Amino acid sequence: MLTAAQLIFVPVILQLIIKIKRLHRFIIFTGMVSIFILHIISSSTWSVILALVYVAFTLFVAVLGAKRFLRRGFVNWAEISIDIGMMYLFVGGLWFFSYIAGVNTGFSPLITWLTGIHFHYSAFLLCISLGLFGRLHDSKLYRWIVPMILSGPILVAIGITFWPILEVISVLMYIFAIYSLVVLAFQTHFITRIQAVCIRLSFSALAVTIIFPFLYALGNTFGEWIIRIDIMLAFHGFFNCIIFGLLGVVGWAMSPPKTKQLSWDFPISQVRGKLIVTDDSNHPGLVDDLSAFVDTKALPKTIIEFYEQTDRYQLVASIKWATWFKPFAMCYKSISKQMQQLNLPISSKETEMTGEIKKIDTRVDGRVKPRAWIRKVGEQTAFVAIYSQHNTAGRTYMNIALPLPYSSMIGILQLEEIEGRLILTSEGSGDEGIYLAAGKFLFKLPFSEHFTIIETHKGHLTALHKMKIFGIPFLRIDYRIIER
Repeated sequence: MLTAAQLIFVPVILQLIIKIKRLHRFIIFTGMVSIFILHIISSSTWSVILALVYVAFTLFVAVLGAKRFLRRGFVNWAEISIDIGMMYLFVGGLWFFSYIAGVNTGFSPLITWLTGIHFHYSAFLLCISLGLFGRLHDSKLYRWIVPMILSGPILVAIGITFWPILEVISVLMYIFAIYSLVVLAFQTHFITRIQAVCIRLSFSALAVTIIFPFLYALGNTFGEWIIRIDIMLAFHGFFNCIIFGLLGVVGWAMSPPKTKQLSWDFPISQVRGKLIVTDDSNHPGLVDDLSAFVDTKALPKTIIEFYEQTDRYQLVASIKWATWFKPFAMCYKSISKQMQQLNLPISSKETEMTGEIKKIDTRVDGRVKPRAWIRKVGEQTAFVAIYSQHNTAGRTYMNIALPLPYSSMIGILQLEEIEGRLILTSEGSGDEGIYLAAGKFLFKLPFSEHFTIIETHKGHLTALHKMKIFGIPFLRIDYRIIER
């Protein structure tokens, strides 16, 4: 099983998901040769050296997966599944090396060997097959299935090591995810009929084989052995290798689906680290003309003036951290105080935010008409945000950069008028999002933010700023905005 994965399944799958260059060919070939020679020599020393060469190959694949992830971030579950699968291969390589080198892992050599197999099939092959399937099918159920399967190998490993009941729970979660995947596979249109047969059979094999580790986990937890490990090897192993592995690889190799993930090409700030303002002249507003972003006909005049003549308004803020997030906020406070960025109070007491808007040299920032809004709470700087804009497919986005050490957090917001309210959000199907720009990487973060700005009466506005991480609310800021 393991040799089939190392010599056939892994190299073939890699050629479907990465653009093979000369260096890739050399490293893949070296990894395959090391496994081939390892099986025909008897020297234990050379066996360890060759196993180490294979570990180096799996590390190379993991680095490629990490680079794919860092170029995109927390977006597109199909591609994330492929990235994580590539990184899991390195874990499989380490367990394989531990078995060959006789490293004491705390488990028997048989369990060490089986764990290496587990990370080649249930982690690497399954995650990448799931990702390729996601290029053909996307739904709410699929987006639930992916994190369940991605977390499965780690949860099972933790359960086996520390808490057997967790092993049972994680396998139950795995069963739900795999049976749901089989249902989706039979509802999905594949590129060819033969591919549909291969992939559906491949996923269906998992629906059979997952029962064996579940029964084994029950026996391991409660001490009543329903199934022995030799039966596991005979049936679970055969189905995983021949039907899931072979048919899956053949099916995807016939007509590999192309990624639907587009690269981002909007301009980002070139400012990294602490912002140094060289031009001491002020700018009156965050934008020159709000109508460039949104139809302003139905917006109250006060909202328009706040964005175009921001320096005429006073801000009073009340910061409310979610209870579950407060320990993290308190830990981060010591860091933010030093950075003078995203430096928010822990208390929810209303606090005035003073500020000024400074002109930024376009040659330093690299974007159109950048200006920095520097907000303070007392003598402490709370935010330094550099505002600009860009246009994609006929829509103008607000393009905001918050300089961080060696990087910048980028917020791309779309603006919309709804019943006289101005809505700014980082959620959408275009450029919207919260990103981290570092070096050549533009990494989408699992954050989202939503602003709602309302005129309460002439010259007075309220703004509600909500932030989420992985869809879970963690910060709310209520603003009162008053004309001076």
